[in-house]
Amino acid sequence: MRIFDEELISQACRAQNVADLSVATIGEVLLVAQWLEERTGIPFIRMDQGSPGLPMNRYGIEAEKKALDSGIGSQYPAAAGIPPLKEAAARFVKAFIDIDISPEGCIPTTGSVAASFAAFIACTQRIPGKDKVLFIDPGFPIQKSQLRVLGISWREFDIYPYRGAGALRSKLEEELSRGDIAAVIYSNPNNPSWICLEEEELRVIGELATLYDVVVMEDLAYFCMDYRRPLGRPFEPPFVPTVARYTDNWIIMLSASKIFSYAGQRIALCCVSDKLFVRRFPALAQRYHDEGLFGVTLTASILYMITSGCTATTQYAYAEMLNRSCDGGIDFVEDTREYSRRAARMKEIFCRHGFSVVYDRDVSLPVGDGFFFTLGYPGLSSGELVKELMYYGVSSISLSTTGSHREGVRACVSRMKEELYPVLEERMVQFEIDHNNGRL
Repeated sequence: MRIFDEELISQACRAQNVADLSVATIGEVLLVAQWLEERTGIPFIRMDQGSPGLPMNRYGIEAEKKALDSGIGSQYPAAAGIPPLKEAAARFVKAFIDIDISPEGCIPTTGSVAASFAAFIACTQRIPGKDKVLFIDPGFPIQKSQLRVLGISWREFDIYPYRGAGALRSKLEEELSRGDIAAVIYSNPNNPSWICLEEEELRVIGELATLYDVVVMEDLAYFCMDYRRPLGRPFEPPFVPTVARYTDNWIIMLSASKIFSYAGQRIALCCVSDKLFVRRFPALAQRYHDEGLFGVTLTASILYMITSGCTATTQYAYAEMLNRSCDGGIDFVEDTREYSRRAARMKEIFCRHGFSVVYDRDVSLPVGDGFFFTLGYPGLSSGELVKELMYYGVSSISLSTTGSHREGVRACVSRMKEELYPVLEERMVQFEIDHNNGRL
């Protein structure tokens, strides 16, 4: 038997101005779940928003307090960032990705959302005629919302049928050969599917980015969270896979939100390759009346107009956490491994009651356990499954909102608590009974 009836769900949607739950955004699903919890007192299994579910890193907190006590809060921060953070960022990239980058190219941003927003602008304005973005989906829906705000067009494709170097090369050649793509964007590990692009796939992306003069925007929000591999040992292999080994046309986004659970302070890095940073584009020079250097224009003429720089004290916090990670004083991989344990337990419960993992494999390995996973149920479309799960007190988002062509939902593990596993088990037992009996 359902926990919430159709009328109560409809009432919640009306109260939160959600027109269609089946295609609702993350924020809309969140509001509906919160409304139902508050009105009924019945706890939800919250799989909607990808907000960290672990304590903030204490070293960051201590460093930020110290910086605030020093009085720097009375001064505007430089748009390019404080030198200690830029130097720590370059060191961190070398330690865990094994890529050389100048501190100049490591630009702090108020979260990766600000980094992608600014990078979309710079990339699509640098060469006339190259004014579209290509999404390797499924992906983070907010980034397409950013392009709507900016009036930038995009194309997209679901990578599921194109895994492997050969198939991916053919698809990318088809898209990039049109000549209008300015940037390619993806996350790795992937939000929402948790698939990970493998080395040969990254090589293909990098080679074609160079051939067609496209900037690759690599979102590494879930840094070192492919727990199948022993990542996260500073200055020791294996290093984080990256397209930066195969092209000079790259921007890497590194956020403190997940790896240090520092989401509330809104701090990330937009790391621009050394060669792209100093490359001159006449179109940028003409538009912004500057020298047209990509990195300088991105920082001073675009990012500064969006945020006027990042909070100075938070930059000191991020610098401290990055440096301690490089020195071995913070093991952020072990700190976040709890997400992998949660995913494994939640998947087991769902799959035992008739669900399946939609994106279940990478090219050579079964998909790992981490911050997100995907679920499908026989006979239910993405939108139908979102609504059905809501009746049983489980909130999620439709894969259709992420650019996926497969039926299912995205599940986030971050808000799962120990006392909720028996609750999830009980609800999925009832879900299976109701649907197997053909009553719904």
